[in-house]
Amino acid sequence: MSKDQKDIVTETGNELGNTGKFVQENAKSLAVIGGAIIALVLLYFGYQNFYLAPRAEKAANEMFKAEEYLATDSLKDRAISGDGSYPGFEKIVEEYSNTKSANLANAYLGGLYLQKGEFQKATDALGKYSSTGSPIIDPLVLGMLGDAYSELKDYSKAITFYKKAADKSKNSFTSPLFLKKLGLVYEEQKDFKSAADAYNTIRTDFPESVEASSIDTYIARAEAQQ
Repeated sequence: MSKDQKDIVTETGNELGNTGKFVQENAKSLAVIGGAIIALVLLYFGYQNFYLAPRAEKAANEMFKAEEYLATDSLKDRAISGDGSYPGFEKIVEEYSNTKSANLANAYLGGLYLQKGEFQKATDALGKYSSTGSPIIDPLVLGMLGDAYSELKDYSKAITFYKKAADKSKNSFTSPLFLKKLGLVYEEQKDFKSAADAYNTIRTDFPESVEASSIDTYIARAEAQQ
């Protein structure tokens, strides 16, 4: 029995133990409700095991070709649209929603649309991505949303997503990358104090990062404008 099923059994047992009189007085109504709950539980597990699981496996098996095309610049359009034999990321998202492959395909699509300069499409795809707990992919998706909104000159949203990306999984790879972009957007907005604060965070919190090696120049520039 899974943890979720154990929790359901435990909670149900506790409730029944505390409502004996109520059960006796409302036996007929509770029998109807109980039957409905059982039916819903059976539907849920049937949906998970006999519908979602096979679709997830099929989606993963079909997406590998698009991932191969992703690695080659000249074939990236095929990664998006497919090649006639294998589906691209767009088809995976359309046909296999609610699967891990479709979720990852949204992240791939967002990055590809960014490269093609299709920034609104990028925000649409990336906005459909659901956090998975990945310390790298999750902040990268948030950061790419920042990139897309920055290109669309929606600097308020760009700032929001760069902050989320920097804080999502604090590490010396993604955090300083998006803190630097955050600082650049602040400079674009003439908010030089906030820009300097973002740059200083890189210097103090991530001194061994790639961005830290040249961040003093950015700090000096931002502070000179205050």
